[in-house]
Amino acid sequence: MGWGGVARAALTVSDEVRTTSREAITRFRELGLTPYLLTGDNSRTAAAVGQQVGIDPQHVLSDVLPADKHAAIRALEEQGKVVAMVGDGINDAAALAQADLGLAMGTGTDVAIDSADIVLVRPDLLAVADAIGLSRRTLRIIKQNLAWAFGYNLVAIPLAVFGALNPMVSGAAMAASSVIVVLNSLRLKAFARRDG
Repeated sequence: MGWGGVARAALTVSDEVRTTSREAITRFRELGLTPYLLTGDNSRTAAAVGQQVGIDPQHVLSDVLPADKHAAIRALEEQGKVVAMVGDGINDAAALAQADLGLAMGTGTDVAIDSADIVLVRPDLLAVADAIGLSRRTLRIIKQNLAWAFGYNLVAIPLAVFGALNPMVSGAAMAASSVIVVLNSLRLKAFARRDG
């Protein structure tokens, strides 16, 4: 900024990295994920942010245009990797749509939200780690419930068909089976209380 032909001041504008971002990157690694940073910012800014949050320098890609983000996601998928993309801007829409899992911040642009598979209400990368952790736990409980129901029916139905089970016992066992499945599913509430 200047007046009278003389430079009087220099103004610098920058985005602040969220205080929880480093913790989120650590949690991603604990979940077995490899974090990447794809940004349109210049290499100096990208390297500084990557270092600040703990992303390996070889996984920081700078000066990336929207088409480049899309291509980077596709290249990872062609290597056989399952890719989750987190974004909030117009320039993220194509990459969000290309990724196996697109996660948009609820505070993002409408086009990013429309392109994503999941919209996170909390604009924080920790919400991404929570969503992935909860999804994995939900899938594990679904598999447990299916295994229980299949195993129970595999044993109980033949016994009932051949008259080896009293109808009252069969009815009680069927009700108990349903209660076990519901109680097992309710364990997900503990996840929400612990992490939410």
